[in-house]
Amino acid sequence: MGKITASRTHIKPDPRHNSMLASKFINCLMYDGKKTTAQIVFYDALEEIGKKIKDAEPIQVFEAAVENVKPYIEVRSKRVGGASYQVPMQVNRSRQQSLAIRWLLGAVRDKKGRPMHLKLADELMAAYKKEGVAYTKRENTHRMADANKAFAHFAW
Repeated sequence: MGKITASRTHIKPDPRHNSMLASKFINCLMYDGKKTTAQIVFYDALEEIGKKIKDAEPIQVFEAAVENVKPYIEVRSKRVGGASYQVPMQVNRSRQQSLAIRWLLGAVRDKKGRPMHLKLADELMAAYKKEGVAYTKRENTHRMADANKAFAHFAW
């Protein structure tokens, strides 16, 4: 992954759904400054979702998927007297969103051998139904935080 800048300061809502989240997602999906390509992939994925899920708008499915993947708590390493502890910490709003987007795209990019928009549509629908690779990652993150509750008093 390349360098990710703080695009939230000057990000415009995406042209089709007027959604800030979609715009951010497209920016993270984009490689080599090819925004148009990223948009095509994203909108094709939404069309696929529209074909498969009849009872909800595709953009709502996408937003719900990101919402479902957001972690509320994560572990961070904290050095205390020569030992490193995994300390559970609350995740702030913007980090929740960027982690969710990163995990979704990571899950999609790990799948091989199919067009990107199909893989993206599948992963988004899975996350919408609270399953799939990215959702599992969130569950594992929460599980780790739970397992390390004993070290919560090291939080700063």
